[in-house]
Amino acid sequence: MEGGRLNALTHNFLVSKFRGYYLESSLDAPPSIASREWGFLFFDDSGMRRHKSFFSRGELVDYVRAMVPRHVYHSAAYYQRPGAPTMKEKLWQGADLIFDLDADHLRNAPKSYSEMLELVKKETQKLLGFLTADFGFSEKMISVAFSGGRGYHIHIRDPRIFTLGGDERREIVDYLTGRGLDIERLRFKVLISGDVGADKVRALRCPAENSPGWGGRFNEAVVRFAEEIRKLDEKSAVKRLTEIKGIGEVRAVEFYTRIKNDRVLDNIRTGNLDSIKGVQDIWKYVINNYLADQFVEVLGGETDEPVTADVRRLIRCPGSLHGGSGLRVTPLTLRDLEDFDPLQDAVVFGEEAVLLQILKPFKTQMRGVSYNLEEGATELPACVAVFLMARGVAEARTKH
Repeated sequence: MEGGRLNALTHNFLVSKFRGYYLESSLDAPPSIASREWGFLFFDDSGMRRHKSFFSRGELVDYVRAMVPRHVYHSAAYYQRPGAPTMKEKLWQGADLIFDLDADHLRNAPKSYSEMLELVKKETQKLLGFLTADFGFSEKMISVAFSGGRGYHIHIRDPRIFTLGGDERREIVDYLTGRGLDIERLRFKVLISGDVGADKVRALRCPAENSPGWGGRFNEAVVRFAEEIRKLDEKSAVKRLTEIKGIGEVRAVEFYTRIKNDRVLDNIRTGNLDSIKGVQDIWKYVINNYLADQFVEVLGGETDEPVTADVRRLIRCPGSLHGGSGLRVTPLTLRDLEDFDPLQDAVVFGEEAVLLQILKPFKTQMRGVSYNLEEGATELPACVAVFLMARGVAEARTKH
């Protein structure tokens, strides 16, 4: 079991491998290290040791090399006395804004580890888009780290957010996830032209594609729906449209015929839903009975709210090893993220053969190789062996 007690041979093997890594590598310590609280979990399963503080990166590295922890954490918060034994005595000064994206929290996450990691990376990129475009955070104030497990951490170190409390941070999460979003304000509006009280011309509108915030994302959802319908043959498109409550077959055929026109798609991008003359009221049913339930789920950001709201949260230290996988908690720039492959780039151990006992059937991938393992004795590369032992699905063994 991940994080559980290990037998002596496995314990000694993992401690040896982790020690070797830390002797050759240095931690990517956060700024203002002397103001951070530190916490550690060890291979002996003795529980969290926290309330530690260090004056310098060198002091931290010396401690890690001597103690060889299984997990290394630092506080998102800054304290006057980070080593004090109680939270009250630490004297909180502020905290980074932290986002934790874990595949366990994603809707419909695939079971394959590699596919899971690919999905959570896409969600991380989507969330970063919110943070830079909607909130205006500078890339220089954002750092990203692969968690070493099933996701990514985003650290924002902008002085404007340091003193925000938990409630304010929850409001940020609400915005990112679309919670409480008033769809009525985004759907469409009826513009009446002519004299007061006249009802001669009705123009259906939605926000244009370049609109800020959720308005632009709503336009994206409408365009995406239109493009999906355009790609279908008529029979399939009509079937799809008539599955939406309020749309009949005759009008579905007409809608499909009109939306095949490229000019209509261009008009939608400008926010004009009125160019499908005669059947434009179909948008009401599409938006009310389909997109309203879909676009927040598809286009909203994913994050673990308790992590973001907790101003005293401990987060994994970049450069450390994840004790449940043996993978490196890898610091990344926003530009690094696109090409980053955790099952290649976060792997730190080599290919030397290791004898081990597989405790239960297990599938995984590592450095481009897929492993479909059955219970029993086997020999595998060190990078895979460490991963399996850390996950609790294998134990080290001797030759006899």
